Amino acid sequence: QVQLVESGGGSVQPGGSLKLSCAVSGFIFSTYVMGWYRQAPGKQRELVATITSDSSTNYADSVKGRFTISRDNPKNTAYLQMNSLKPEDTAVYYCRVDRFGRPYWGQGTQVTVSS
Repeated sequence: QVQLVESGGGSVQPGGSLKLSCAVSGFIFSTYVMGWYRQAPGKQRELVATITSDSSTNYADSVKGRFTISRDNPKNTAYLQMNSLKPEDTAVYYCRVDRFGRPYWGQGTQVTVSS
């Protein structure tokens, strides 16, 4: 059974940092692209970053230079390091994997950036 569990969210002031984790089970983690998405209130879910099996990365323009996606294959975990956080980064953050044409999502973790 595929499971993705996010953690590490919280409340921070603008300019602060958080590191999100996505622990996965039920599939061979190292062979799949992992993605981080976010959904702010009243907005559509949007792609934040992806990382391939060989650790090639891709970022939304809005987070380039501030966020870093990474993975630890032996730990079956993907990460999202978020620096220089802005109020507009406030959202629920989700990790995702696609297997055999089907997306799997975690339950999400709330990130709130406010002074």
